[in-house]
Amino acid sequence: MTVRNAEIAEIFDHMAALLEIQGANPFRIRAYRNAARTVDDLPRSLEAMISEGEDLSKLPDIGKDLAGKIAEIVDTGRLEALEEMEKQVPAGLVDLTRLPGLGAKRVRALHDELGISGLDELRRAAKAGHIRELSGFGAKTEQRILEALSRRAQEERRFLLSDVEDIADRYVDHLKAVSGVREVVAAGSYRRRKETVGDLDILVTCKKGSPVMERFVEYDEVDTVLSQGTTRSTVVLHSGLQVDLRVVAQVSYGAALYYFTGSKAHNVAVRTIAVKKKLKINEYGVFKGKRRVAGKTEREIFRAVGLPYIEPELRENRGEIEAARKRRLPRLVSSSDIRGDLHCHTEATDGRNSLEEMASAAKALGYEYLAITDHSKRVAVTHGMDEARLRKQLEAIDRLNSRLRGLRLLKAMEVDILENGKLDLADGVLKDLDLTVCAIHIGLGIGRDKQTERIIRAMDNPHFTILAHPTGRLINQRAASDIDMERVMEAAVERGCYLELNAQPERLDLDDVHCRMAKDMGLKVAISSDAHSADGLGCLRFGVDQGRRGWLEAEDVLNARSWPKLRRLLARS
Repeated sequence: MTVRNAEIAEIFDHMAALLEIQGANPFRIRAYRNAARTVDDLPRSLEAMISEGEDLSKLPDIGKDLAGKIAEIVDTGRLEALEEMEKQVPAGLVDLTRLPGLGAKRVRALHDELGISGLDELRRAAKAGHIRELSGFGAKTEQRILEALSRRAQEERRFLLSDVEDIADRYVDHLKAVSGVREVVAAGSYRRRKETVGDLDILVTCKKGSPVMERFVEYDEVDTVLSQGTTRSTVVLHSGLQVDLRVVAQVSYGAALYYFTGSKAHNVAVRTIAVKKKLKINEYGVFKGKRRVAGKTEREIFRAVGLPYIEPELRENRGEIEAARKRRLPRLVSSSDIRGDLHCHTEATDGRNSLEEMASAAKALGYEYLAITDHSKRVAVTHGMDEARLRKQLEAIDRLNSRLRGLRLLKAMEVDILENGKLDLADGVLKDLDLTVCAIHIGLGIGRDKQTERIIRAMDNPHFTILAHPTGRLINQRAASDIDMERVMEAAVERGCYLELNAQPERLDLDDVHCRMAKDMGLKVAISSDAHSADGLGCLRFGVDQGRRGWLEAEDVLNARSWPKLRRLLARS
């Protein structure tokens, strides 16, 4: 069975969560979390690295012990140390820690005081009013727990786009290698680059007699075969993701790709146009009566109804059809438009690479500039920097810039926004930075009005440049903060500030709707990686995907500009 990096990272994260619930040594917990991040950021498969005899202990934050555990997972698909830990800690407690406001200490208290070991027991205790009776909880905490449980119950299981990308790439490559196969493409919400994916649709064209269906169900990541036929099969992978394979005729390839890409609302709207033209669109083509008039390519489908080609990311029935009719579709931003990255971390705080290593990685990506934005002192868990340490880093950046060619390191900082709206560092040092990336990490749930005012007060500081991960959400883990985003955006436009689209796959914050809102208001957005390693710079592409879903063009993106043009935009008058 193939073991993906994401699965190894998940095992290490799970191990860290169990250790945290047990109250283990914080350094041991951090070691597993750091290792999980390293594994998740790696551009190469650990399984391949092991088969090629590479020494995993030389990877950042791994060491001999964790390298051995990785080898065990790759070899057996399991980790004995984790199984032993699971015998000591009820598995349901980890689910509890994923609810907003329930850290390891509170989960231990719920388990020790009320015997709660899972979500169902937590729900019963909260409804009965038992949680408010515990020290350190109260009625408000109990109500927030009930609300979080309700949201969780309403959500279907969806997978992060980044996780599905890894799975889809492997599966597509596996199918492309089958004899007789011509084309293989992953469609559905994955192709539309939604931030989460419910299931995966794969389309194939092939020669008659190709064994593609047999190879599909025999793939080593398949856990259960739900159905197997000559033109369609469905499996569930070990990860829990359902995958459908459809074999389509070459003459219908474009129609099938269009149909199964969706969205349903977009497809219905286009079919309505077709009906008015006395045409019928389905997964087999475009028909006038019984005669097929289009279907080999997607562009034929759009041409048949009098529309220009609409990019998959826009197909949500949010105005793209009207824009297409008026020939006003946006020229969507692409990764090739990005000239630099405005948010990354080094080993000075919670990153894993040096200034030099981050600079080298940025140059390899063809960037013109890279902003070094280590954490400010408020975030103690990240070893945040005070004014004195920041001064030393600025001097180091000057020295490195003096010998760098083709890349400029920008002097910056991820500065915490305090509860009173002030910034975490003094203006005396902030004025010497090229930009600031300002963020809320503490007090995410203080309420809509207070949170909105907090952000706007911070923007009043003339050294505020970009609002980082504006809502603080973590997809499938933590809901977005309640913020009046329209007011925040209006304040940013008035003050010459900007908002970030954080490209971390579990954040993608701003979401696509807020990206569109920013565009409509004339507010430029910085698409940044928030990388904590050299390899992590590569995740910026997920931010580009999100920006495209939000109709962003290169003109709307702050860091799609050369440094001289960007510098003028960053200078608040």
